[in-house]
Amino acid sequence: MAIVKVIEVIASSTKGIEDAVQQAVTEVSKTVRNIDSVYIKDTKVHVKDGKIHSWGVICKVSFRVGEE
Repeated sequence: MAIVKVIEVIASSTKGIEDAVQQAVTEVSKTVRNIDSVYIKDTKVHVKDGKIHSWGVICKVSFRVGEE
Protein backbone atom coordinates (compact mmCIF):
# COMPACT_ATOMS: atom_id res chain seq x y z
CA MET A 1 0.00 0.00 0.00
CA ALA A 2 1.35 3.41 -0.95
CA ILE A 3 1.39 6.28 1.51
CA VAL A 4 0.56 9.67 0.03
CA LYS A 5 1.48 12.97 1.62
CA VAL A 6 -0.10 16.32 0.75
CA ILE A 7 1.56 19.71 1.11
CA GLU A 8 0.08 23.11 0.41
CA VAL A 9 2.04 25.64 -1.63
CA ILE A 10 1.40 29.12 -3.02
CA ALA A 11 2.77 30.23 -6.39
CA SER A 12 2.29 33.10 -8.80
CA SER A 13 3.05 34.08 -12.37
CA THR A 14 2.73 37.10 -14.60
CA LYS A 15 1.89 34.76 -17.54
CA GLY A 16 -1.25 33.01 -16.26
CA ILE A 17 -2.77 30.41 -13.99
CA GLU A 18 -1.28 27.43 -15.84
CA ASP A 19 2.19 28.93 -15.50
CA ALA A 20 1.60 29.61 -11.80
CA VAL A 21 0.76 25.92 -11.28
CA GLN A 22 3.86 24.94 -13.27
CA GLN A 23 5.95 27.23 -11.06
CA ALA A 24 4.58 25.41 -7.99
CA VAL A 25 5.40 21.99 -9.46
CA THR A 26 8.87 23.12 -10.55
CA GLU A 27 9.75 24.43 -7.09
CA VAL A 28 8.33 21.44 -5.20
CA SER A 29 10.12 19.06 -7.59
CA LYS A 30 13.45 20.45 -6.40
CA THR A 31 13.02 18.73 -3.02
CA VAL A 32 10.13 16.26 -3.41
CA ARG A 33 9.99 13.10 -5.53
CA ASN A 34 7.06 11.01 -6.75
CA ILE A 35 4.60 13.88 -7.30
CA ASP A 36 1.28 12.38 -8.38
CA SER A 37 -1.14 15.28 -8.64
CA VAL A 38 -1.89 18.91 -7.93
CA TYR A 39 -5.25 20.11 -6.63
CA ILE A 40 -5.88 23.81 -7.17
CA LYS A 41 -7.49 24.95 -3.94
CA ASP A 42 -7.86 28.63 -4.81
CA THR A 43 -6.96 31.16 -7.48
CA LYS A 44 -6.65 34.92 -7.48
CA VAL A 45 -5.35 37.77 -9.58
CA HIS A 46 -3.30 40.76 -8.52
CA VAL A 47 -4.41 44.04 -10.08
CA LYS A 48 -2.18 47.03 -10.77
CA ASP A 49 -3.39 50.26 -12.39
CA GLY A 50 -6.72 48.68 -13.28
CA LYS A 51 -5.16 45.72 -15.12
CA ILE A 52 -4.32 42.16 -14.15
CA HIS A 53 -0.69 42.14 -13.08
CA SER A 54 -0.26 38.49 -12.02
CA TRP A 55 -2.14 35.32 -11.19
CA GLY A 56 -1.79 33.35 -7.97
CA VAL A 57 -2.73 29.82 -6.98
CA ILE A 58 -2.92 27.90 -3.74
CA CYS A 59 -2.20 24.25 -4.57
CA LYS A 60 -2.24 20.97 -2.71
CA VAL A 61 0.55 18.79 -4.07
CA SER A 62 0.23 15.01 -3.52
CA PHE A 63 3.21 12.69 -3.59
CA ARG A 64 4.01 9.09 -2.64
CA VAL A 65 6.41 8.59 0.25
CA GLY A 66 8.75 5.69 0.84
CA GLU A 67 9.26 4.91 -2.86
CA GLU A 68 12.45 5.43 -4.85
